[in-house]
Formats: sequence, structure tokens, C-alpha cells
Amino acid sequence: MGVYANTVSIIQFTVSGDLPKNDMFPWFSEKLSARGFQSIENSAEESSEGWTLVDRPDDAVFEVPSDFWRDHYLVFSLRRDQRTVPSAVLKSHAGREEGAFLAQHPNLRRTPKNKRAEIKEQVQQRLLSRCLPVPSCVDVVWDQKAGILTLFSLGSKAVERFEELFRKTFEGFSPVVIHPFARARMLLTGPMLECLEKANQANSDAVTALIRDNQWLGWDFMLWLLHHGVNGEGDFPVSCAGNFSAGERFSAWIDDRIQFQGGGEEGGIQKVSVSGSQDSYLEAISALKGGKRITSATVCMEKDENLWKLTLKGETFGFASFKCPQIRIEKDATVDEVSEREAAFYERMFLLEQGVQLFDSLFTTFLRERLSEGWAGRLAVIQEWLDGK
Repeated sequence: MGVYANTVSIIQFTVSGDLPKNDMFPWFSEKLSARGFQSIENSAEESSEGWTLVDRPDDAVFEVPSDFWRDHYLVFSLRRDQRTVPSAVLKSHAGREEGAFLAQHPNLRRTPKNKRAEIKEQVQQRLLSRCLPVPSCVDVVWDQKAGILTLFSLGSKAVERFEELFRKTFEGFSPVVIHPFARARMLLTGPMLECLEKANQANSDAVTALIRDNQWLGWDFMLWLLHHGVNGEGDFPVSCAGNFSAGERFSAWIDDRIQFQGGGEEGGIQKVSVSGSQDSYLEAISALKGGKRITSATVCMEKDENLWKLTLKGETFGFASFKCPQIRIEKDATVDEVSEREAAFYERMFLLEQGVQLFDSLFTTFLRERLSEGWAGRLAVIQEWLDGK
């Protein structure tokens, strides 16, 4: 699911470090090309990883601005090719080699341990050379104006590989994930920001600590949104900068799929999923009354008959299965494929950024209530709902 897809999974980062003020194109071109993807198709290497062009994943040369620079966006892909030998195949071939070795050494009852390791390595290398590498690509969009980098994947290994290669490519720069507390810091100012810092439960500014110790942000946000929907309070104002004007109205609610997590009766972690359109939310109420927290939920946002839908990961605020309205590109016989793809890219980013603007506005509305004296009243009303009053 790349940048052109109608449904994507994304996680966003800020980037620490100061970019050059002049001659930015040659600087980016040199950095990305230096870590460009190298094919292993005609070798026996097990894996290869590097940057490629989004529109031409076999091309790792960043020489033409239009190939990866669109207005204030840098657009490129992280490509990884991996050869793998199925374990059953490796075991079978290694067994044959061990049998041949024992036939040549009748005085041995079994293959020595070091010889078995040697045979296994030799067989694996031979089989790898006969396997075609399987490619995978993850798209990256770096918004230079907003200072936000969007990675089109939520896979933990893909995120780790991206962060590692990014630091090697741009020495002195580091991608910092926009987790719930970081997003709250970006959205709030003045007294509300001071209230947020007082509510911070982490004892350091390390990303892992801020995520682990402030999970209450995701828990309370999804509980708040669920209760708003149940009470018919699903109308919200646009309050963050973006393509929509401040004060415009939109609707938001939780539906379809909700995941809960909490301690079980015999200890340990217990997970519960509630699926399907909810009317009375009886299963959700039961889970909440049992002390479980909402850890993931489907969030819908609607404006002007356009729908944005995503599965929110409460711990990281990653957007899984983020579905935006369909893009509508007018096809013209006089327009070439390159121009058409550029138009599709701009339209896709426009819709994606609209969805993020609505989400940020929704989260801001929650924060203003959560960090105010009115939160105690909201909790009391929620408890009455859970108690069936």
C-alpha cells in the first residue's frame, strides 16, 4: 500500500537537525544516491536495502528533480530485497548432504556438530543462489514545509529499518515518531500546554518513556470519542490549520471494530475484540466495566459527504487501514503518464492531509476537555452510562 493507494497505513515523524539553506537539491540527491538500492538479482547475497524512486522502484539514481521532488515534498521509497530458503527445503537438502557424508565415513554413527553446521551453511548458500530475491517497498513522503515525514507502513521491522537507514543517509538527523504525547505537544499552546506537561507521567523525555507512561492519552481519547458517539455528540469544529477553514464542522465516531486490553482474572493480559456495527454497545460496556482499556478502534470522520476511516493504534497513534475519499483525476489524451501520476500524487496528499487535519482537530477538542476541570464531569457521565443509568 503505497502513497498512491486509497487505503494506506501510516506513521508520522518530525526530523531533528538543520537542513542546508541553499543548494538543497544537490544535497538531497547526493545523500539518497549514496544509499541507493543495489540489486542482488545476479548475485548470491541474501538481502539488499536502499532508497529508490517511487515511480520506478528499479531506479536508485536521484538526478532529476521531478523524479523525487514535488513542490515542497520529497518522495522516495525504501526497497528491501530478501532471499529466503524455506526451512523444510533447507532441512531436506542438508539431510541428503549429511547422508552422503556419513556414507563416506562409515566409522561415524552421526555427523559431528561442526560438520553439520558447515554442511547447513554450504547448502543454504547454494540454495540461495537459485532463489530470486523478493522485493518489498515502503514509500516515504517528507513534507519540507510542515517538517513532517510520513512513512507508509506500520510494520515494526519496516519502521526500525527505515529509522536506521535514514540516520545513516542523513548523518546528524534523526526521525522522531509523533506518538500521542508528542502530537499533543504539537497541537497545544499557552496554558493548555502547561496543563499537558503537568499531566505528563513520564520521568524523562525519552520516546519510549513518553509512549509507555502516557498511554492514558490513547485510552481516554478513544473512551471519550466512543461516549460522544453514543450520546449523539459527534459534531466537532475544525480547529487546526490545514485545507479546511477554522470553525467548519465535521462528524466523527467510533464503530465497526474496537479492541480492549486489561488484566484477566488469573493475571496476565487479556484482549477482547468487538466487531460489527454497534447499536447498544453492550459488549463494549461489559469490557469497560471489567476494567479493560480501549487500545485500538475504527475511527470515522465525515465532512461534506466525504468519509475518512482509519484504525487508530492507541499506543503510537499509527493510522492503520487509513481510507481516504477516492481520488478523481480527469484523464485526457493529451496528458502523459508522468503528469497523470503527479496529479494523482498531489490529489492523494491533499486528501490525506485533510484527514490528518480532521483527526488533529478531534484530538485537540478532546485535549481541551481532558486537561480542564470539566473532565471530572465527563467521567461521571461516562460512569452513569456504564452503570445503565
